[in-house]
Amino acid sequence: MSEPLFLRESGGLTLDEVVTLTGATMAAGSAGGRRVVNVAPLDRASPYDITFFDNKNFAKDAAATHAAVCLTRADLTALLPSRTTALIVREPFRAFVQVSRALFPDSLRPISIVSAGATAGAHIEETARLESGATVEPGAVIGAGAEIGSGTVIGATAVIGSGVRIGRDCSIGASAVISNSLIGDRVIIHPGCKIGQDGFGYVMGGTGHLKVPQIGRVIIQDDVEIGAGTTVDRGAIRDTVIGEGTKIDNLVQIGHNVSIGRHCVLVAFTGISGSATLEDFVAMGARAGAIPNVTIGEGSQIAASSNVANDVPPGSRWGGSPAKPMRQWLREIKMVERAARQKDSVAADE
Repeated sequence: MSEPLFLRESGGLTLDEVVTLTGATMAAGSAGGRRVVNVAPLDRASPYDITFFDNKNFAKDAAATHAAVCLTRADLTALLPSRTTALIVREPFRAFVQVSRALFPDSLRPISIVSAGATAGAHIEETARLESGATVEPGAVIGAGAEIGSGTVIGATAVIGSGVRIGRDCSIGASAVISNSLIGDRVIIHPGCKIGQDGFGYVMGGTGHLKVPQIGRVIIQDDVEIGAGTTVDRGAIRDTVIGEGTKIDNLVQIGHNVSIGRHCVLVAFTGISGSATLEDFVAMGARAGAIPNVTIGEGSQIAASSNVANDVPPGSRWGGSPAKPMRQWLREIKMVERAARQKDSVAADE
């Protein structure tokens, strides 16, 4: 059986095309005329690959690399072998990503359009509206009154509920379920996401818990990406909103009435409780959380496994549980460690 390769078909780029794309300059003494067809790390690169080098910790790998081309900083070029063409850029990894995107554009969406239109086995209600160029894969269900824009792909067995509107050039992954939602253009929703279901709202009491009607929607703006298995509850008395350009990792929970600003980043297992607000450019590490009704200010960063229990001022870096300013949190950890060492020392003397 031959080894399968995925996303490996590439026409390649000439050195001149790489230079134009990245704004790089060629290091003195480097050999031109190369063509690259693939990307690879330093230690695995072949004479047809492009790689990057931006950290002296990888000097040993750099010296032994067989890459055709390496994107690097000026101060690191001397560590590369003569067989590798060094291209000097300010941010090697960013330039490497630019080249990777050009070599493998299909990797930017989880589903590639094979042929537009509804495939055999898809179920589309008569009142649904699909623009020319939309694709619905086998087993997918499009509900009454739903609207799907041109260039959008609905993956196999996905369910798009009644009245849902999805913009153009979106990718909706296999088995995703979307209801009560309005979705913009170029949105990527990975497989298994559940968007627009009831929020978790109850009035608790001694004789039982009274369910609160969830009558809001989910609004997802342009260029948002949502990772596999993530859930986004619809609003209760206002909409749940995810701002343009926000990137959400796998297995994230977003509660009802949550407002997430533009270009935020939420890493895996993050949980945002109902009615919390994240302003623009907020970043939250893995397993971080926020309790209901808190506001995390613009540009703030929350460390992994932290629990935000109070409003966070704009531009802050917080960590811990409950989360607090980073310097305070680290200082407290050091104090506890110092006290533990002193206790161990006393115990040993006894």
